[in-house]
Amino acid sequence: MTPPAPYDAIILGAGAAGLFCAQVAGQRGRRVLLIDHADAVGKKILISGGGRCNFTNIGTTPAQFISANPHFAKSALSRYAPADFIALVEAHGIAWHEKTLGQLFCDGSAKQIVNLLLDECANGQVDIALGSAIRSVEHADGRFRVAFGDRIETAPALVIATGGPSIPQMGATGFAYDLARQFGLKVVEPRPALVPLTLGGDETLFQTLSGVATEVVARCGKAAFKEAALITHRGLSGPAILQVSSYWRHGEAIGIDFLPGRPRDWLVAAKRAAPKVTLRNSLASALPLRLADTLTEKLPFGGALLTYTDRELTDIAARLADWRFMPNGSEGFAKAEVTVGGISTDGLSSQTMAARKLPGLYAIGEAVDVTGWLGGYNFQWAWASGNAAGLAI
Repeated sequence: MTPPAPYDAIILGAGAAGLFCAQVAGQRGRRVLLIDHADAVGKKILISGGGRCNFTNIGTTPAQFISANPHFAKSALSRYAPADFIALVEAHGIAWHEKTLGQLFCDGSAKQIVNLLLDECANGQVDIALGSAIRSVEHADGRFRVAFGDRIETAPALVIATGGPSIPQMGATGFAYDLARQFGLKVVEPRPALVPLTLGGDETLFQTLSGVATEVVARCGKAAFKEAALITHRGLSGPAILQVSSYWRHGEAIGIDFLPGRPRDWLVAAKRAAPKVTLRNSLASALPLRLADTLTEKLPFGGALLTYTDRELTDIAARLADWRFMPNGSEGFAKAEVTVGGISTDGLSSQTMAARKLPGLYAIGEAVDVTGWLGGYNFQWAWASGNAAGLAI
């Protein structure tokens, strides 16, 4: 019996990026082994988008990604666009819809995307080994040697696609960073991203509003997002907050515009139109009542609008347009959808995702210091970076 041909590439991590890289390389005739310590592939895919997988965003550009090198993602994203993945989805007969802000979801289930990736891997004759922890990874004589479970396999190419430490209950770890450091790559400090923020001190007053949601503009530094914010028993969440959390660092404030789009003199105009209306009722006409009550408690109270000067009303409107919160932390990697930071792009080729100083080593997906906004961007990075490496192996 003829022994099997040696592997051309070993890919560590059977998430979105690893699966996509495997199928691209496999369908190019490369013999690929895909390894994951989990007992099933694509576990984070299955829980994404409320179980319907927000698989891309039609508005994807490099501007929606955070990285120490904002130019790094341009090459891969330009060579594998949202339209390319949409074509693949449609070729598999998967119905989809646009929800909001360019976000595309399966009409059915996220399982359809996992099955698509598995079918494509099967077309590329990819070998998949699940449920075996990696015991060691070594490099010598131009080959990588991976010991996992009771097996040892070698290949001239190794792809790190094990993601970041977000959602550890799904099996996520910092393994990618340890491996990168082992082979001389630097790591940009990883921190939780797309994560709820927590409040303390005087701001705990807002926690009594748990469950209240409203559309806001949330700001952190130069980043601003107009989406819903949700008040929780621990602090702030909702899409707008998750977005700014990727930019937030300890000790920084975030600003919330509770009434986006209102002119700065809207309360003055309200006083002219109905001077006896109270400030609370003015806010309650545009905000959830419980939130209006709490904001009013925090503002200088004088009853009817006519009791305020125009300057006081302008100042109140300005505060409502930039209400400052000082988060005392976040809910951490346990609740973070992704990780900001990761394997430094300084040591990688933006065209191939290959390590510059160690031929045959690649890093893709969330393991790399490229993090997308909420809304399908991180999946598009997984497809694009996986494609770049898959074409290079």
